[in-house]
Amino acid sequence: MSGTLSPIDKAKFVAAKRAVDYVEDGMKVGLGTGSTAAWMVRCLGEMVRNDGLKITGVATSSRTAELAQKVGVPIVTLDEAKWLDLTIDGTDEYDHNLNLIKGGGAALLMEKIVATASDQMIVIADLSKQVETLGAFPLPVEVIPFGWQTTKALIEETLVNLDVLGRNTTLRMNGATPCITDEGNYILDLHLRRIGNPRQLSLVMNQIPGVVENGLFIDICDVVVIGNGDGSVEVRDINNGTVEHEQIDVQETDNLFVDIAD
Repeated sequence: MSGTLSPIDKAKFVAAKRAVDYVEDGMKVGLGTGSTAAWMVRCLGEMVRNDGLKITGVATSSRTAELAQKVGVPIVTLDEAKWLDLTIDGTDEYDHNLNLIKGGGAALLMEKIVATASDQMIVIADLSKQVETLGAFPLPVEVIPFGWQTTKALIEETLVNLDVLGRNTTLRMNGATPCITDEGNYILDLHLRRIGNPRQLSLVMNQIPGVVENGLFIDICDVVVIGNGDGSVEVRDINNGTVEHEQIDVQETDNLFVDIAD
């Protein structure tokens, strides 16, 4: 990809560019997965190469690890890092309390472990990800392959007593075979349409044998940086209760924009 950025790519890029302002020398940083997070990894790579930024990254997927190494961001395991200063990641949905649905890229388990092992989680997004109530995006649930159909039946049975609009559950496929996560599990997508009580749903889902983790991130995100196609960003900090608006300068001659493939 080269030339002018589409408005959606520009929105993702300016959100990523603003979010990396939170990264300081010597930090251990969780690196998210997905198209928006990929912009953030490239921005960090540029800061490492051009500004001498010294950071250590912990990747939430094998794809992110590959990209980080390609752009010059050093990667260690979470066990080596032990605890992180910051995680920056994208999201599939967020509400006004900064509760999230994640897992569209099938990396929700590693993403949640890394985000929870961080002092702060910053989410980068565009306005299309903002919702009044979570649930329009199907909720991913990572399950053990053994007995997955039994787990699916238990989930559907449990949903009857929960505040959701839909109960259709599908196994995520990769062509003709099930999608396999980096940890060797399957993903069930729950088409709930509306989640009335995300906290309750998250707790109940994780009680079901066979469920490894679900894509609801409750009380984990601290800041959301929302990018717009005109280059403006909005920064919402849930802990400070602040909302800031800024304009980000986009220089499209930059080598960041050359040879982009997600």
